[in-house]
Amino acid sequence: MPLAREAVELLVQAARAWYFEGNRHGLRDREWMALRFLGRANRFSRTPSALAGFIGATRATASQIVKTLESKSFLVRKPSHEDKRSVVLHVTSQGEKCLSQHDPINHVVNAVTSLGTEECIRLRDSLREILNHLDAAHQRLEASICRDCMFLAERGPATSKGRGTAEFMCRLYRAPISLDETELLCTSFERTRDRPKIEQHLDRDRMASQG
Repeated sequence: MPLAREAVELLVQAARAWYFEGNRHGLRDREWMALRFLGRANRFSRTPSALAGFIGATRATASQIVKTLESKSFLVRKPSHEDKRSVVLHVTSQGEKCLSQHDPINHVVNAVTSLGTEECIRLRDSLREILNHLDAAHQRLEASICRDCMFLAERGPATSKGRGTAEFMCRLYRAPISLDETELLCTSFERTRDRPKIEQHLDRDRMASQG
């Protein structure tokens, strides 16, 4: 069997680990997907329309999912600071606890973590390259991490020891971005061709903490 095909078949087998029929801990798979996304999305992407686009659903379906998550106290709506006519979806502490304890992908995360930091970094980078090729082939853009975006500009010094001193700006929304926010998902990003310097600092931190 060709090596590439064998690798893809292993990815498919791994994906089966978190696909399921019915529900788990009271949520269906798409509801888990929505809660997981909203728990990782930045403030510009926690909207009903962005959620619908991410999970590949209609606005009506996404609205029903939001209502389900609200009914379980996993989600609340708050007015947007940027646009008072819009709402921003916030995962509650109860929703965060549910993700931490019961998310169906947690056992996969634990399995990947057991590989060690260096292997995790290599796996992440390889999967990112695969997704880049798929996005280019299908002329599509999916949500990705802010630090990968061409709109992110560094305004101040960023060092591995002084992470709190880094200042960033989103050139698309013309809004300040904290370092922590650069690790959140955004549905408005455009990929940068160069590996972000922020990511290099973060990876060095991870490697140092393992040393």
